[in-house]
Amino acid sequence: LPKHVHDESSVHITIVARGKIKAYSHDWQIEATSGQIVDFRPHEPHEIMALEDNTRIINFQKRLGGVYQGDGV
Repeated sequence: LPKHVHDESSVHITIVARGKIKAYSHDWQIEATSGQIVDFRPHEPHEIMALEDNTRIINFQKRLGGVYQGDGV
């Protein structure tokens, strides 16, 4: 995933389902393998890169507070 950022109203969690990733920001980087979870802090630009072929991740992004308005579909 290219570099992006989330504000304090949302939570971004990535689960590595298969393979290996590198997640990094301006002042840290980690490698995570199958079964590991990466939890990103608000206002922290971050990027995720697959380190192995056929790597699969599951991303959860949850909006905090307020009422979900739907996506218009």
